[in-house]
Amino acid sequence: MDYCFTIDKFFGPLDLLLHLIKQSNIDIYDIKIEEITNQYLDYIKKMEDLNLNIASSYLVMAAELIEMKASMLLPKPEIESDEYEEDPKEKLIQRLIEYQNYKDVISKFHELEIERQQYYTKQASDISEYDIETKLNDDIELTDLLKAFEKFLQKKEDMKPLNTKITTKEYSITKRSKEIKNIIKNKKQINFNDLFEIRTKSYIVVTFLSILVLAKNNEIKIVQENNFENILLCEVT
Repeated sequence: MDYCFTIDKFFGPLDLLLHLIKQSNIDIYDIKIEEITNQYLDYIKKMEDLNLNIASSYLVMAAELIEMKASMLLPKPEIESDEYEEDPKEKLIQRLIEYQNYKDVISKFHELEIERQQYYTKQASDISEYDIETKLNDDIELTDLLKAFEKFLQKKEDMKPLNTKITTKEYSITKRSKEIKNIIKNKKQINFNDLFEIRTKSYIVVTFLSILVLAKNNEIKIVQENNFENILLCEVT
């Protein structure tokens, strides 16, 4: 029988035993203790002849195999029916099967590791420049304004059908912002809901965005004296 005399390629005596079993092309359940012991000892002896260092665990397994071989050659004493004696061969087979299962799992993990190495991740981009300032001013936050807008939209939904003004006039945020500033300048303050006098979708969206722009640029002041009360837009003083 040819051997590859590099014991480093095995991860312990059970790994060596599995190698010998596969090399003999036999099933784990069909191993013959005498035969596998001879093969194992032969391998260890060749290691020693080549002056290779052999880990103590390999020598411990050699001793166990010799003991099992000897016990199987000797006549077995009669055992009373209520006594149980564990079969060392069955115990070895179970150890080999468990070790083979571990090897299969490790092999699968190794495949997954190789597969994962084919993926390349991109470092997270800096998106701080796109952060939205949640604090509009000292009195109110963006979430408060969004809640007010949500409440307005719900009220608009509940009031259907509405008396709307038919208009083909298109509004830009710049133009609507100037209108809101003039309204506040004349009235000093105005209720948030009162700015949505035209109930078309485009007008509502442009008006809301205009309010956000004005608040962000500190061109208007947004006030809410108590939680859940109406929001007022005032002149910056």
